Amino acid sequence: MNLAQKYNIPLNAVITVAGTVGAGKSTLTSALAEALNFRTSMEKVDNNPYLDKFYKDFERWSFHLQIFFLAERFKEQKRMFEYGGGFVQDRSIYEDTGIFAKMHADKGTMSEVDYDTYTRLFEAMVMTPYFPHPDVLIHLEGSLEDILERIKHRGRQMEQDTPIEYWVEMYERYEQWISNFNICPVLRVNINDYDLIHDPSSIEQIVAKIAQKIETKREVRL
Repeated sequence: MNLAQKYNIPLNAVITVAGTVGAGKSTLTSALAEALNFRTSMEKVDNNPYLDKFYKDFERWSFHLQIFFLAERFKEQKRMFEYGGGFVQDRSIYEDTGIFAKMHADKGTMSEVDYDTYTRLFEAMVMTPYFPHPDVLIHLEGSLEDILERIKHRGRQMEQDTPIEYWVEMYERYEQWISNFNICPVLRVNINDYDLIHDPSSIEQIVAKIAQKIETKREVRL
């Protein structure tokens, strides 16, 4: 019996993992999918033609990057639900507009016209009754020091070359964003409350909390 059966999590559920860079979204996504016998929907970075350019010149490439992400995440969200669910997703479509695009608009690295175009497109594509939303959004969180240490530890060059002020601001914006997010049920998980490397069984604690969120959502609908 896998954990989805043990905790009565629907086989067509879609669970999305969100959180700032370095929080461990991909690791948790893979561990949850294995524990639940679900498929994964991982963030695609290698095929992004704008990412490296973006880190070198935010102002020049921020709009292009966000449009690319919006299109890719929209297609992936549709694919998961058309397949019939049973997915754990690495990063949500909502973070792009609520955090990244807004941050660049506020800082002036995305023009007002580009930001307006982007948000209009996002609302037309995503914020409609016809667009399927996840059953649960897991927000990974921890102290700023822990997040910065994780970014440093994984050693991606384009991240190492990014000023620390960028990561600090992103961290603060994530906290503000998740505090106001109400599109689907939210489960906030501290990255220090589990250890998937040294204690793989700690994933069950998270699964039990996911089941509670889904059950609460089901009761509200009834």
